Parts: sequence; structure tokens; C-alpha cells
Amino acid sequence: MHYQSLGNCFSASRLTLGGGGIGQVWGATDRNEALATVKQAHASGINCFDLAPMYGDGEAERVVGMAFSDGYPDDVHLTTKHLLGDVPADEVEQRLTQSLNDSCERLGRDYVDVFILHGYVIADGWTDSLSPKPLRPKWLPQIAVPFSRFQEAVVPAFERLKQQGRIGAWGITAASTQQENLAVLAQDTPPDVVQCITNVLDSSGGMAIADEPQRPRETIVAAKARGVGVMGIRAVAAGSLTEQLDRTLRASSPENQDYRRAARFRALAREHGVTPSYLAHQYALAMEGVDTLVLGVKNREELTECVAAEAAPRLDQALIEAIDKSVL
Repeated sequence: MHYQSLGNCFSASRLTLGGGGIGQVWGATDRNEALATVKQAHASGINCFDLAPMYGDGEAERVVGMAFSDGYPDDVHLTTKHLLGDVPADEVEQRLTQSLNDSCERLGRDYVDVFILHGYVIADGWTDSLSPKPLRPKWLPQIAVPFSRFQEAVVPAFERLKQQGRIGAWGITAASTQQENLAVLAQDTPPDVVQCITNVLDSSGGMAIADEPQRPRETIVAAKARGVGVMGIRAVAAGSLTEQLDRTLRASSPENQDYRRAARFRALAREHGVTPSYLAHQYALAMEGVDTLVLGVKNREELTECVAAEAAPRLDQALIEAIDKSVL
């Protein structure tokens, strides 16, 4: 396992175990397999675990807490998140603190290394302007924070939690409109970490909230320019870059659209004698600016393949170019 600095936070393994799979969000698994996967991840050299209350209604956090019930090794780093939404400014700090307290209780720990805003930062009055068009306007109050509230209430609350020693750093999910992704990074107090879409399709799939081209690589470049750590997410595009989606989705879903778009990519993987998921992880690991890649694996078999992809030689430029062409 290779390691590099996650911005100015800590030395992170190039792979991070995400909480979606072990929280039973991505296809069928069970707690025993999730526990075994966490333990194997750490034994494989993974030292970062990316969690959230939404991953199985706290299940991912409980599993990690159980896996390290005898005490966390000094090298283990944890992230968790909170989906804040459009709440009054005077409630922001209390909600963040309560969520952090609940997460720490499940984890059996009194602090986390990174606390991430699980959701989106959107422009003030965005739904009035309709530019770009929101894809889920009815959901926005539950999943998005207006930019002015983010600046005036969310950032100060995160900074106070840092000063109190409850968190080591804070971050955002940079999957909003591109204007706001870049605006957050340009502010006087930028996040310590951003989670960015990292796949050959440049697709956030069902995470997208606006009808606009997605440009995550531009966000990664802007983050690195500010010294912000980058955690790559969605390496297999929520399953669209695997051999077969592991759950039933409607035919018109963004993930099924991406799956159809990736047909030539799957054929290219077969030509090279590897699975599409293996090649997708290799590609994501080769993307410039990504410090650690968050895995959505749900069992030891999937984890083993990802660890092998990280240990393999970096993809050569000719194959990277062929992969890019396969999804045009």
C-alpha cells in the first residue's frame, strides 16, 4: 500500500474504505462480512475509513466501532459526515455537534479526523433563477445549504469544532453546481478536504443536482491549488463501470445510462484480461491530484481486487487514452 499526504491533514493510504458498502447500501452483504472487510482493509494497509450516519442508518459507523472495539491503532484515521440541509443559521452548530456526538458514540471514539458536510452548497436563490436547472428541486431544502449560510454559519461552526479538538479538519462533498464547487474553494477559509467525483465518465450519476456538464477534474485542480486534500469518490460510478449493476434500478436511472455508455469500456477491460471494476480503480488511481480513493466495496472479495489494483504498476498513457476514448 502506498501513502501520501491528504492535503495538510495526515498521511493517508492511497485507498480509503468507504462506508457505503459496509453500511449495506451497495448491494447485499451482512454485518459479519462487513466486519471482516474492515479488518482485512486495515491488515492490507488501509488507514482511512470514510463513514456517515446515512450509510445504513449508522450501520457503517457501528461496524467500524466494533472492528476496533479493543482500541484504535494510532495510524487509523476516520471521517464522518452530516447532511445539514437548509436549516436556520442559529441551529447549524447545534445540529453539527449533535450529529458528531452521535457518530462518535457509534464509533467508540471522542473525535474524528475529518468532518464533512454531506450534501451540497448551492447559490442563494438558485431555485428562483433556474440556471442551471435543478434536477431535484423538491429535495433541495433537505440536502443543500445556501452559500451565504455556509459562509456565515457552517464554516465558523466547523472551525470551532477544530479549535475544541473534536475534529482535526473539515470538508465538503464537491458535487454541487460547478460555480459553487469552485466558490467554496476560493473563499478565505477553504475546506481542508474535498470529496470529488473520480471516474472516467466524470459522472456523479444520481448525485447530480443540476442539469449542467459535470467537470470534477476542474474542481480537483482548484483544490490542489489551495492545498486542499482530495478524496476521490465513485471510482466505479456507483456500479456503472462494473461488469453488472448489483442492484435493481429503473432503466432510465443515471446509473443505467452510465452503464450503457460504458459498454466499450467493459470490452476494453476484457481485452486486457481484467474486470471492468479493476480497470476503473486503476484509472481513478492514475488521475492527477487525487490523494486517496474511497472504495465502495461491500465484501472481502471486492476489497481484494481493489488492493491488487493499487499495488499494480500505474497505467501507461496509451491505455489511459484508450480508456478515455472508450466512453466518448
